[in-house]
Amino acid sequence: MMTELPLDQVRTLLAVVDEGTFDAAAAALHVTPSAVSQRVKALEQRTGRVLLVRTKPVRPTESGEVVVRFARQLARLERDALAELGMPGEGEVTRVSVAVNADSLATWFLGALARVPERDRLCFELRREDETRTAELLREGLAMAAVTSSPEAVAGCSVRALGRMRYLAAAGPEFVERCLGGSSREGLANRLADAPVVTFDRSDDIQDGFLRELGRGGASRIRHAVPTSEGFVESVALGLGWGMVPEVQADPLLRTGRLVSLAPDRPVDVPLYWQQWKLDSPALAALADAVTATASETLR
Repeated sequence: MMTELPLDQVRTLLAVVDEGTFDAAAAALHVTPSAVSQRVKALEQRTGRVLLVRTKPVRPTESGEVVVRFARQLARLERDALAELGMPGEGEVTRVSVAVNADSLATWFLGALARVPERDRLCFELRREDETRTAELLREGLAMAAVTSSPEAVAGCSVRALGRMRYLAAAGPEFVERCLGGSSREGLANRLADAPVVTFDRSDDIQDGFLRELGRGGASRIRHAVPTSEGFVESVALGLGWGMVPEVQADPLLRTGRLVSLAPDRPVDVPLYWQQWKLDSPALAALADAVTATASETLR
């Protein structure tokens, strides 16, 4: 029984996934498209599984994701080994892909990247995704590490608690007067349920969860989707609707009166975790240290 995974075939599969087509992978590898196709077919025969869905762009199957993740980990270990041997590729930098949610990206995560020592010549590739879905990018081999809301480690990954990101129900003062009947807190849940609301995208349900905690169902059908963290906060401040704003972004606007806290005694805390591949990699270790240190200073 053939149990080895030939490295040239594994690297070819990764190139096809990254480049999107067999022809583009062939150009990147400096081989013919026929050679790329033969290597992928040979790997599928060896594993006894279909590894790619032949769409444009191609995408890995569930089995293909396992091989892609292995290929990326192998490449990471190879670069680390060459660096330790004093044999880095000429002009080569180390690419580290990280999945991170938009609110962390807008508030504290970039500060963590700035703390990573420059000696490793890291090149960060950030993939923005909701914190409930970033772990999926780890499973698919598209990210080496992730900020996630899941405490359950993805297979082959370690997990550390980072802290809690606090959200406050808030709205602009004119919106409060116009849609919520002034500053009175009586009947808040009912008024919020009927008032326009700002969400990040269609998968953002933190506003609905807040209303459920207050004893109501979902938020209004008038839902403005604003898919950037900064744009979301500004939309709430301008009066498009109410929303759950990260505390660190809300505080300066509350002090200047651009935002009004709707339920100061009912914050929503979202726990965040750091998950990364279980590799003995100096680059990943340096990144993890910087992320956890910055999170301890910023998150609750």
